[in-house]
Amino acid sequence: MTDKPRKKPEALRSHRWYGVNDLRSFGHRSRTAQMGYDRSDYMGKPVIAIINTWSEINSCHSHFRQRADEVKRGVWQAGGFPIEMPAISLAEPFQKPTTMLYRNLLAMETEELLRSYPADGAVLMGGCDKTTPALVMGALSMNLPAIFVPAGPMLRGDYRGQFLGSGSDTWKYWAELRAGTITEDDWREVEDGIARSPGHCMTMGTASTMCSAAEAMGLTLPGASSIPAPDSRHQQMATLSGKRIVDMVWEDLAIRDVVDARAIHNAVTTVLALGGSTNAIVHLIAMARRAGVALDLPRFDALARKTPVLANVRPSGKYLMEDFYYAGGLRGLLSRLTDLLDLSATTVNANTLGANLAGAQVFNDDVIRPRDQPLVESDGLAVLRGNLAPDGAVIKPAAAERHLLKHTGPAVVFKDYNDMAARVDDPALAVTKDSVLVLQSAGPQGAPGLPEWGQLPIPRKLLQEGVRDMVRISDARMSGTSYGACVLHVAPESHVGGPLALVKDGDLIELDVPARKLTLKVDDAELARRRAAWKPPKPHYTRGFGILYLKHVTQANEGCDFDFLEEGPGKGIGEPEIH
Repeated sequence: MTDKPRKKPEALRSHRWYGVNDLRSFGHRSRTAQMGYDRSDYMGKPVIAIINTWSEINSCHSHFRQRADEVKRGVWQAGGFPIEMPAISLAEPFQKPTTMLYRNLLAMETEELLRSYPADGAVLMGGCDKTTPALVMGALSMNLPAIFVPAGPMLRGDYRGQFLGSGSDTWKYWAELRAGTITEDDWREVEDGIARSPGHCMTMGTASTMCSAAEAMGLTLPGASSIPAPDSRHQQMATLSGKRIVDMVWEDLAIRDVVDARAIHNAVTTVLALGGSTNAIVHLIAMARRAGVALDLPRFDALARKTPVLANVRPSGKYLMEDFYYAGGLRGLLSRLTDLLDLSATTVNANTLGANLAGAQVFNDDVIRPRDQPLVESDGLAVLRGNLAPDGAVIKPAAAERHLLKHTGPAVVFKDYNDMAARVDDPALAVTKDSVLVLQSAGPQGAPGLPEWGQLPIPRKLLQEGVRDMVRISDARMSGTSYGACVLHVAPESHVGGPLALVKDGDLIELDVPARKLTLKVDDAELARRRAAWKPPKPHYTRGFGILYLKHVTQANEGCDFDFLEEGPGKGIGEPEIH
């Protein structure tokens, strides 16, 4: 809770634009009149920036045009003045090489929109994977009152009477098509039925994971992250969020009053209990650093060892987000974790997390498991270390075939994505079910952008033998909707000379998830010889945003933020000169 006194109209940040009797303010008022507004519409009222990531290329946010109007309705009803500001959309299915390359661009854009315009508070509209962390990162650096409006999951997909889940069933049926067990016509039916409404992926992919993390962090109204996008309650939530942000401005409840060490702890614990996306590790580290909170891989691993997975949701479980909502949603799940959460944490409605969970219930114990019947007792995520990943790597044990969690096998190395795509289905490829597939040059610098290439495809000849999982290792990410024994985020990455760059075909690699080990079984002298012969690759970019990215992006274990943006609010910029 904040003890700050209620703001007076002349203390509003927007007053410096609108309320001063000088030539600049004349210009601001006259141009606002040009848009059809009277002074009574905005003078002495909180100006609310609605940062909207709607775009015609982002199917997950296709309903945000309407939701923005519903947010505005709430702002007007509460006595504020809404201004909608479009921001880069980061459409996961379309943007190449990866939206992760541009997460920091949206974070910068959010920060600068809020800094350079007369915003007293912000409504952050996101949901598709990278939009949630990017919006929150930018808002944290600016540190105005801010509330997050999640896009909401889409409805369940459908294929011949079976429910389909985004991503998870894409990979499943793609493997079956490559194995020859389904036809092209079958595949077309899956294509036409898997995404049938607005909203983000309805599996526990990165979108559902990060929206849930935002709620656990206190940045949404209670229960907001679980509501399916087409549900009328989602419209109501948007309007209520618009109302609430106006009061947050008067209360001077800034985003960093909400996002503190308690909030970050709650978000990490929630992600683990959801069996959430491995991508959350990278994003939460970046978000925490923007808030000035220490968070690293060992902290994730320590919490994973004692946090049960209670959400029986794909890809780790059986159900989809629509089922999760009907079963009680995130509030229901958190009500079963109260001993693992910091219930004193403040949220955007000025109540504590504990108060917001009062009365929460679970209506289906198979979807949201009781504590004594978890989907997995612990280790929703695991952090690995060893001579192949000195700075860490991650895996989602619950999404892998159990026999692969302790495995030693010979490496089959692909030097980059193109090499993998060209050779993985070659009948002559020297690979067996016991091999360890290794992908190099897929990290922040190497790809570039740390794309979701980490779920390497099973070679076709093995699919035809019935193999559906193998140990796969890369410095890439994988989609939160993916599954398999995929070791990800190997740090440091191969492109900067990390040990992954030194792996050769036939090298034995040992994976031991219970012991948290990832070991390249090559002696130190041989590795030293290989390192001496290694030459740094040429950079991918020589101009534009690409070169800025390559010069300043950090490694996966550090959050992949830009090094000049990490340290606290408004570093080196401050407020704009408006006189």
